[in-house]
Amino acid sequence: MRSLDEELTDLADHYRWFAEVEAAPVSPRYAELAAAVAEDAEVLAFLGTLPTPKRQANLLLGALQYLHGGPPADGAQLHERVTGDADRLRATMLARATQTNEAARCAALLPVLAGLPGPLALIEVGASAGLCLYPDRYGYEYSDGVRVGPASSPVQLRCTVSGRGPVPASVPQVVRRAGIDLNPLDPADPDDVAWLQALIWPGMDERRDRLAAAAAIAAREPAEIRRGDLVEELPGLAAAMPTEATVVVFHTAVLAYLPATGKEAFTELVAGLPVRWVSQEGVGVLPAVRDRLPEPPDPAETRFLLALDGEPLAYTAAHGGRIDWLPAAAALSR
Repeated sequence: MRSLDEELTDLADHYRWFAEVEAAPVSPRYAELAAAVAEDAEVLAFLGTLPTPKRQANLLLGALQYLHGGPPADGAQLHERVTGDADRLRATMLARATQTNEAARCAALLPVLAGLPGPLALIEVGASAGLCLYPDRYGYEYSDGVRVGPASSPVQLRCTVSGRGPVPASVPQVVRRAGIDLNPLDPADPDDVAWLQALIWPGMDERRDRLAAAAAIAAREPAEIRRGDLVEELPGLAAAMPTEATVVVFHTAVLAYLPATGKEAFTELVAGLPVRWVSQEGVGVLPAVRDRLPEPPDPAETRFLLALDGEPLAYTAAHGGRIDWLPAAAALSR
């Protein structure tokens, strides 16, 4: 059994990695704060009182934003807020989870969804507030000149495209929207929306406006989001979908939070269901998908891997906005 000191040493290394690899390219403030945590013995000791899954950087920094209306200005203020407000911070981190719900990810999903036989019944596992269950309610503009979706929608998504892949002629017809989450959020609940806003990194203000607009759409047309384990709930939910629809199970940045046995159980389950499966996860999250890439990925790759039924089609930006099609996607182009 590892000692707490060893765990905290590893935790400091994780925060350094988060600062240098994940945060630095997109959020200098979070890079500075995460680097400060790595050098702050008292903050690391506070994190050591939490269960291991609750020690992650996104959760700590999101909880600080949620409780104080914004991120700490610097490492000194972070230290003050953690040590001076430890009880409220601990309670928030134990009660909440990182449930980033970014509607812009639909821009990568749409070309795949639009190419499937309609109408569609969508099931999102790890749905959070379900904002990605409304791809037909958003407008899209791709860098290759393609524009689809309602021009009047308050959510307009722009996406840079490279390579040859499927080109959506229109948004799909969606006849059912449903999801599964261990802790579903309600897009009509101001407190839940405030938590989602707190998970947005500093420097990404356009995401805040988009989140508010997408939440308003979801609140007007609520999807059924079941509370529970995705492996336990998925068979029953899939069976309840309309028989005339193509059932699509999809997820983005979800399976990384499952143990290896959980990933295996899910992939075996979804492969045995009469559904189409669209995954958008980190490159190493699903080894069976990664191993079908035409070339081994860069070990430092931070983009997501978009796949249909286990076949990798593209690299995508983690929060939406870019698709880099792989050779296999050319077969889906029309």
